[in-house]
Amino acid sequence: MWEFVVVQPVLVAPDKFKGSLTAAEVASRVSAGLGVPTVELPVADGGDGTVDAAVAGGFTRVTIEVTGPTGERIPASYAWQAAGTAVVELAEASGLRRLPGGREPLTATSYGTGELVAHAVHRGAKRVVLGLGGSACTDGGAGMVQALGARLLDAGGDELPRGGAALKELARIDMSGFLDVSGVEFVVASDVDNPLLGPHGAAAVYGPQKGATPDDVKTLEGSLSRLAAVAVATHGLVGAPERRSSPRVSEARANEERSGRDHEPEHDGTPRAMG
Repeated sequence: MWEFVVVQPVLVAPDKFKGSLTAAEVASRVSAGLGVPTVELPVADGGDGTVDAAVAGGFTRVTIEVTGPTGERIPASYAWQAAGTAVVELAEASGLRRLPGGREPLTATSYGTGELVAHAVHRGAKRVVLGLGGSACTDGGAGMVQALGARLLDAGGDELPRGGAALKELARIDMSGFLDVSGVEFVVASDVDNPLLGPHGAAAVYGPQKGATPDDVKTLEGSLSRLAAVAVATHGLVGAPERRSSPRVSEARANEERSGRDHEPEHDGTPRAMG
């Protein structure tokens, strides 16, 4: 007598194997090895692969040309949902994989990420999910707000060059030309909760990963401290600079911070795949 067994598809939902395989590649290989019906659903934690995960969950990929971390023009993507949600990944425009000439810890910029955000806002985004992680820069998001229209000025009124090291000369932040984002909700998705400054801060912990020497770390620490002090003094941000994971200037500050993994199910196809 024949007995029929119904095999339910297995949900394969991996993150990347950093430095080896993307989340999509992991899902493909696991599925091939299982030898049973599967549903592949790459996921991410806010770092590399966040846009890919959103696209796998039903978002549309939007690709534009932006400024890479060392100034070259590169293609970069964000994920778009017709309801007005955009998923922007810092690593996509400003990540370590975007360094054709090697790591530049003092001059690398997040400007290209700001260009992605600006494009999404001009497209009509009402909610921007900003995935942080895998970046090549230690500029406190300064490049991003520059791309959104802020001017970072030295004591003589000249605009600063991009990159973290230049921030040591910051005297004033001019927001008069900043993009109107008053109707946009910003959600920061990150898998870490480090402060901006100090022994557990951005420069000390992540600077060496981006190629910073001990002297570079000291330079970047001073620059980020200056950025935080000027932002607090000129725009009345609440909270001590050393307690903030990133300076958020005026309208650019985030409405919400969430773990990248906690945020993921709301924006990919997990409920549909498991249903």
